[in-house]
Amino acid sequence: MVKHIVKKSLSGGILNSEEIAVLFKTKLFSYDWSLIQSASRQMCEKTSNGFAEVHAQVGLDIAKCSRNCRFCSFAACNKVFKESIDLSAEEVARRSVEFENDGANAIYLMTTARYPFQKFIEVAQEVRKSLKKDTILVANIDDFSEKQAYQLKDTGFSGIYHALRMGEGVDTTIPPEKRLQTFKAAKAAGLAIGTCVEPVGPEHSIDELVEKTIITREIYPVFSGAMRRIPIPDTKMAKYGVISEAKMAHIVAVVRLATGFEVPGNCTHEPNVIGIAAGANVIWAESGSNPRDIESDTKGKRGMTVQQCRELFQEAEWKFLAGPSKLFTLGKSN
Repeated sequence: MVKHIVKKSLSGGILNSEEIAVLFKTKLFSYDWSLIQSASRQMCEKTSNGFAEVHAQVGLDIAKCSRNCRFCSFAACNKVFKESIDLSAEEVARRSVEFENDGANAIYLMTTARYPFQKFIEVAQEVRKSLKKDTILVANIDDFSEKQAYQLKDTGFSGIYHALRMGEGVDTTIPPEKRLQTFKAAKAAGLAIGTCVEPVGPEHSIDELVEKTIITREIYPVFSGAMRRIPIPDTKMAKYGVISEAKMAHIVAVVRLATGFEVPGNCTHEPNVIGIAAGANVIWAESGSNPRDIESDTKGKRGMTVQQCRELFQEAEWKFLAGPSKLFTLGKSN
């Protein structure tokens, strides 16, 4: 059964929900598990012309966020951070240029949901002026309207990172429909979309994994993939723990086969060799705030450097791209 499903995917067929579920249910370390990962790697190398990319994210602020995503260190309900912190435009630009000089293929600017949109535009304008013209800039921010999507495009953003997450509307206060509306707004403005199945925890069902995988496929992103949830200490969700990197690699591989050849990239986070070997060709370096960290600056803590990410790709026998991201120009945007 698994062999037939894998063959269908590698032949360009679109997997249905039942077939995706069969792949997710495959026993770890079995022959079929190895087959899925091998096929995922083949597909990912073909869709990306054999190159992996290191993207780099700068977190602009720390604040008690009213969206109260229970898996996030910024959530007001989790009471992790006592004070708000905003990096200056100059500091954001400095960190962005540092990532660019280190060889990052794309620069992401991330904020909490409380960060004013117009302020974000103003900071991004300073960053855009500081970067090379062909450097890819990506926004990872709160939900936004179509009008705001056009502002992002006019500011110089090539795309966004956005996700309809595991437990959306239950573990967060954000209606799933609002996330879908943001996808539509981004597409209307010509912004490419990166997304993934996240944040995955041990308690999540096969049904929800399948549902979220299909959602990522149907928005035709430049990359999908999967990210595991990192428990925030002393929070209600910490009791669920964390899934292993081996299990995460399996999920990453299944998502790769389920999204098919029209989605050029496949990510995993946080960066790890087994996930990369299994068919992830996008990982992140990080600086500034981080929703999975309890430190105000993740650099040197949970956040990796560009060089560390490249070393992981080398360990997994991937060639990494030099220059601006190709994924944000290869993906289907409509």
